[in-house]
Amino acid sequence: MSENIHVRRRKWWHRWLLMPGELRERGVVGINMRNARYLLPNNPRRLYRLVDDKLQTKALAEAHGLSVPETYTVIRSPHDAARLEQKLAKHPSFVIKPACGSGGKGVLVIDGRDAMGRFLKPSGSALTVAEVRHHVANILAGLFSLGGQRDQALVEYRVHPARVLTAISYQGAPDVRLVMLHGYPVMAMLRAATRESDGRANLHQGAIGIGIDLATGRTIRAVHHGKPVTRHPDLDVDLIGVQIPQWERILEIAVTCQEMTGLGYLGVDLMVDETLGPLMIEVNARPGLAIQMANGVGLMARLDPVVLQHRMHPGASWEDKIAFSKQQFAVEE
Repeated sequence: MSENIHVRRRKWWHRWLLMPGELRERGVVGINMRNARYLLPNNPRRLYRLVDDKLQTKALAEAHGLSVPETYTVIRSPHDAARLEQKLAKHPSFVIKPACGSGGKGVLVIDGRDAMGRFLKPSGSALTVAEVRHHVANILAGLFSLGGQRDQALVEYRVHPARVLTAISYQGAPDVRLVMLHGYPVMAMLRAATRESDGRANLHQGAIGIGIDLATGRTIRAVHHGKPVTRHPDLDVDLIGVQIPQWERILEIAVTCQEMTGLGYLGVDLMVDETLGPLMIEVNARPGLAIQMANGVGLMARLDPVVLQHRMHPGASWEDKIAFSKQQFAVEE
């Protein structure tokens, strides 16, 4: 792709509002197109259970040799919740999340405890045992779950992100999202927390989306509430040109997630621990579309070449898939 085309595709993202016809012309994929053209034809419903339940996904990942955060305990009932303090006695820091949650809802991150024994969030605010137990009860009741179904609370290792990434995320652990089609990485972004997002890496809650060059693993563009930024609003540090650690391993994990689930179109979320390296956090059968804004490129420009490549080389190895994506979607500097 010529440099002029790349420049034109990047510049239009600086316009705040575009008409639907203009978005389609520029290759932006909306929800209806995502569902009809890429999701429904490639994701059989019978496979959703493998990724909609984080416990199943983690077990599947471990069976395929992928590293995941250690599970400390699973709270399945009010009886388990009543013994919460006892179950967490050995773990000063941890994450509580719904096993069948979506969109980052219901995730509670605890960094430690204060002198009064209260649980401390990354922001420094404190929660009593009763408040944490109430949060767990909401998870069990299905408040954060897909379809409002009754759920289980998963308590696991609190990732300690690589220093280069915590330097650009406000009191929260940044994560990497990759969108995949037929096992080919098509787009990637880093989601960094802000004061507004309360330490969560959720764009809808005010986190920053930072586009990543698939070829190099370097950050290339950032948006906050859909508007381009170059520096973190709270930390005042550069967001562009940051090298994601162990990028090659991250790509390998993402391709393995496609192979282990059988889903054709999916999102893979990872975190890079300072000591343990890349950890698979979850797989999403319905990845969102804000990643386009973070990269300044419509997904259609990435998905269509993969559709053609997959048709021509249906038996391509994971090495060939990564090589194709790195060459095809490299960002020209």
